[in-house]
Amino acid sequence: MAPPTPRLVVPIELKKKPWEQKLPLHNRWHPHIPYVAEVNTGEVFRIEMVDWTGGAIKDDNSAMDIKLLDLSITHYLSGPIRIIDSDGIAAKPGDVLAVEICNLGPLAGDEWGYTGIFDRENGGGFLTDHFPSAAKAIWYFEGIYAHSPQIPGVRFPGLTHPGIIGTAPSMELLNIWNERERLVEENGVKSLKLCEVLHSRPLANLPSTKGCHLGKIPKGTVEWEKIAKEAARTIPGRENGGNCDIKNLSKGSKIYLPVFVEGANLSTGDMHFSQGDGEISFCGAIEMSGFLELKCEIIRGGMREYLTPMGPTPLHVNPIFEIGPVEPRFSEWLVFEGISVDESGRQHFLDASVAYKRAILNAIDYLSKFGYSKEQAYILLSCCPCEGRISGIVDSPNACATLAIPTAIFDQDIRPKSSKVQVGPRLVKTPDVFKCTYDGNLPTTMNLSAAFHDSN
Repeated sequence: MAPPTPRLVVPIELKKKPWEQKLPLHNRWHPHIPYVAEVNTGEVFRIEMVDWTGGAIKDDNSAMDIKLLDLSITHYLSGPIRIIDSDGIAAKPGDVLAVEICNLGPLAGDEWGYTGIFDRENGGGFLTDHFPSAAKAIWYFEGIYAHSPQIPGVRFPGLTHPGIIGTAPSMELLNIWNERERLVEENGVKSLKLCEVLHSRPLANLPSTKGCHLGKIPKGTVEWEKIAKEAARTIPGRENGGNCDIKNLSKGSKIYLPVFVEGANLSTGDMHFSQGDGEISFCGAIEMSGFLELKCEIIRGGMREYLTPMGPTPLHVNPIFEIGPVEPRFSEWLVFEGISVDESGRQHFLDASVAYKRAILNAIDYLSKFGYSKEQAYILLSCCPCEGRISGIVDSPNACATLAIPTAIFDQDIRPKSSKVQVGPRLVKTPDVFKCTYDGNLPTTMNLSAAFHDSN
């Protein structure tokens, strides 16, 4: 007999708010957020999800929703899902949960997405010192392809994936997270030299009751108040998986997640139609609502067997994943190199973050020669299927990072040629992405050599 249609365990009504859903969503990690559904190993089940903002970003011609977005709501997740085996025994701490992505995509009737640049005073991004103003591009889907009226001349297939998939932490692990992130937020600007080059703030997002949603737990109750003050934000990836934004976790992939609580309490969200490596603009994938069809297996005692701790406790482990067999196929790439020397010319020691920033800035400046605004290029490199690599990490003092752009996504040849780049109104790409003003007073990093080069 043919297998049954995947059972819908978390339905979404797009016209309802996240907390109004039949199974209310949550936006924090905590072991005591109650599960909303139970599934058996081997069963294919379907989870639907809102976009990570819960519908706050609109398909319109303004970026004000990006600029003014309340980031305390980050990210709305579907779940938690309790996983049990064929004998009715739940996953246990120390097990590994193998999660296979059988199918995924946008929700029917909602086939569009967006990519944004956050305002420097409200979220920022990898290049926020160069791009302090909020901006937005809207993307429309045609089957496997995406195109944007705000970035004309570009069309590409998406490698659709969930930005977030993870298990609930134990209280012990949650306390480890909160303590180490508190120390970074309190002392990082003074102690970490990289803060002089990467300007996203805050350095860590600590537990906060503002914007907190805990699924079935009623807001304002004693239980809610206690958990909301402890629950970890969903912004970074951690030992439980979470917001790792790995673009290759697409159809056919399998993720091996550590289990820290009984039942595993699997949650997922932050669906992306496409994303470049690094999701550099922070709101940087093509963000959308969507669905996952999953199948789980419990590997008893799998953490001890397969996940070696890299830290002071057995909880300091990280997931493993298998890349699926379905992904866009490109044969020609233009690759930009960066080394660990910052925009002021200062040498950094084997710093891959500085090197990757330099590679991206090189790529943005290059694409601007072909009629794109630098905001268009920044957004495009954040969400198109470009490949980031650490190419060298041992040749002191320079790390070497590369960013590879598939040339087939453009409607023009962007390779260097012996003839000069054509300039003039014919190549200017209009319209531009939607932009806002930057109203803060933090300094913007300028590439003085590029400005001098362009004027000559």
